[in-house]
Amino acid sequence: MYRWLRNVLFLFPPEAVHHFTMGFLNLLSGNGFGRRMLRQVFSVQHPSLERKFAGLTFKNSVGLAAGFDKNARYLQSLETLGFGFVEIGTVTPLPQQGNPKPRLFRLKKDLALINRMGFNNEGVDQVALRLKKWKEKRRDNEAQTLIIGGNIGKNKMTPNEEAWKDYEICFLALFPWVDYFVVNVSSPNTPGLRALQEKESLRRILTALQQTVPQQTTPKPILLKIAPDLAREQVDEVLELALEIKLDGLVVSNTSISREGLTLLPEKLEHIGAGGLSGRPLRKRSTELIRYISEKVRHGIPIMASGGIFNAADAKEKINAGAGLVQVWTGFIYEGPAIVKKILEPEIQQAGDKNSDQF
Repeated sequence: MYRWLRNVLFLFPPEAVHHFTMGFLNLLSGNGFGRRMLRQVFSVQHPSLERKFAGLTFKNSVGLAAGFDKNARYLQSLETLGFGFVEIGTVTPLPQQGNPKPRLFRLKKDLALINRMGFNNEGVDQVALRLKKWKEKRRDNEAQTLIIGGNIGKNKMTPNEEAWKDYEICFLALFPWVDYFVVNVSSPNTPGLRALQEKESLRRILTALQQTVPQQTTPKPILLKIAPDLAREQVDEVLELALEIKLDGLVVSNTSISREGLTLLPEKLEHIGAGGLSGRPLRKRSTELIRYISEKVRHGIPIMASGGIFNAADAKEKINAGAGLVQVWTGFIYEGPAIVKKILEPEIQQAGDKNSDQF
């Protein structure tokens, strides 16, 4: 059913389809009947799905990566689809329009996307207000089970030497309303941003955030999102710093500037232009990076996996490589609203088989 619908939706520009479909889901989930219907169709629950990660308890291991719900507009809809957690953002201190359109492109044969969105968002104050309303509504009406991550970045106009201030502004504004943070210095779509992955630049940003934690009532995990394009020497430097400052975790990985292995003709890729590649072509590279990090630190840093996850086998591959949780994004676009259920159902079946063996 979704495959047919996807073929129709793919006739239209990606950003327009995104806003249309999520607006429709928001409308559908805006009443009790719609929410119950969506949960019944797409959501699964089982005690065996619960996961502990960085001191938090997740109802399941499948989350939605940052970049999909940049402004925390779709939390109700996404929860009804069964996600264990949603990472909002990337959020910056001031509102940004992002890069000129078109800036999101489908590579259908490669099951991939290229985007150069450019941290388009409504700014941290507006996002914090929306999260506040969400939390208050949930507190009054339903048990709060959806974990919310806050992915934070810097404004395009902010020079790199002042970037730590932007991250701190977002950190403080979102602190009461999110459950964990992800520092994004690895997007390829903000000029110069990836230079902040250098060890001393990272140290300044991360330690500035860590120093504000004791001033808060309850500490919240701080994770770092890294690029899949880092050389192993650069990865080693990141790991040295992460261990030194006792970072709470890593998100592995962001989109790639590589175009290796794509079937799309070079002239069409040139026409699309710059941007971060996501989807199926990143699966192997992301898994290899997770395995390298996990073996290097002997599982000493929790890893949230992102990159090329479309089904249960992809998710299992990431977990076996050393990840504790997985995030989908491009897979959600291609596989549709049942992706969480399809990933988790084999896990529930496996848990049932183990229980049966005990009798």
